[in-house]
Amino acid sequence: MPTVEVKTNVKIDDVPAYILKLSKFSVETLSKPESYMNVIVSQNVPMSFNGTLDPAFQCTITSLGNINPDANVKYSAAFSKFFEETLKVPNDRGYITFIDPGRSHLGYQGTTFAELFGGKK
Repeated sequence: MPTVEVKTNVKIDDVPAYILKLSKFSVETLSKPESYMNVIVSQNVPMSFNGTLDPAFQCTITSLGNINPDANVKYSAAFSKFFEETLKVPNDRGYITFIDPGRSHLGYQGTTFAELFGGKK
């Protein structure tokens, strides 16, 4: 159910290991089961931020039921710190977008989460 997608112009030495590390971090930070966690990392992407080609990132977090203004502040701090530590990208060199599409707008197993777990939200 949660998807964390990161694009960065940084070259990551061991992408599979980085994806698994980000997955574990995301599970803990978002309090979601690993069985539903989806992590996508695109590295060495041509990208400019603030008019320069210095290290930067773009992150989109899509999750059901836990995206809200208060939580987003905590998530932003945690993920920014994670990217600063693991990618060496300062927290003023990227954006994090938070999306809760609602259960009826997220498909899984040939149906939607609304059909699987109830609720139209």
